[in-house]
Amino acid sequence: MPTQKQLLYPEIEPYKIHRIPVSSLHTLYVEECGNPKGIPALFLHGGPGAGCTPVHRRFFHPQKYRIILFDQRGAGKSTPHAELRENTLWDLISDIEFLRKKLEVKKWLVFGGSWGSTLALCYAISHPESVLHLVLRGIFLCRKEEIDWFYQFGAHQIFPDAWQNYVRVIPPAERHDMLAAFYRRLTSEDEKIRLEAARAWSQWEGATICLQHDPETYRHFTEIAIPLARIECHYFIHNCFFPEDNYILNNAHRIAHLSADIIHGRYDIVCPVKNAFDLKKKLPRAKLMVVPVAGHAATEPEISRALVLATDRFAARAKI
Repeated sequence: MPTQKQLLYPEIEPYKIHRIPVSSLHTLYVEECGNPKGIPALFLHGGPGAGCTPVHRRFFHPQKYRIILFDQRGAGKSTPHAELRENTLWDLISDIEFLRKKLEVKKWLVFGGSWGSTLALCYAISHPESVLHLVLRGIFLCRKEEIDWFYQFGAHQIFPDAWQNYVRVIPPAERHDMLAAFYRRLTSEDEKIRLEAARAWSQWEGATICLQHDPETYRHFTEIAIPLARIECHYFIHNCFFPEDNYILNNAHRIAHLSADIIHGRYDIVCPVKNAFDLKKKLPRAKLMVVPVAGHAATEPEISRALVLATDRFAARAKI
């Protein structure tokens, strides 16, 4: 267990790095860290499009877990960069199951926050037999009400100053449908237009993700603007490629037998805490923890602490 001051486990380096083709177009960057004989744990990053960072390795006890991280299609070090073709929810679910078999994992703990929670839930619904346990943070169910809240109407009332930077690239006549307006620009042939829109989109998220403004987090969102904005907007304008709105809750009965930890910040503006309560109603074996002084980011101190406690509890239960 990390000390009170550390919150996370110490920094570690991968013991193995893979570049794995999953189609004629896409190649995934994959890391393995920790103990090769430990409990297999899959980390799913947010966005979609955000990619993994070294801090994501640190939510797991390195002697007890075989930690597997990968950059999803178009994100991070996966190639091609920011690619939208052959990039859907179902492609990602197929990639995860392909990686499980490729890495010779029978079952794994699946850990995801924000979009990572969406993907973790959808993967579990499709492949419940492959999941040991779920650790979910900042629940995002990708319903229309959630997309509208953050990108169209709702969150702007909490952060009107940051909202001005977000909407400034969209003419007033187009602001009735911000997703469509951004999508046109993020897929424009003009690189300058794409970059301007991507920065506005990503900085809006970076400005609202923490309970207290964090300049480092804001800077990181600016640095990953192109893949984050393009891929997020691509997914959201296509309803995350779900066959129906509310897909996750409508199909949660398929994973009601699984154990899970649900961790959510009380003052999460990106993904309101109501999402976590909606999910908990469908998962009787889940443990819900609402972190009282936190926003959305996994790096919020008390959220980090809760996530580490969750992975430690599971390791203790598994007697590893």
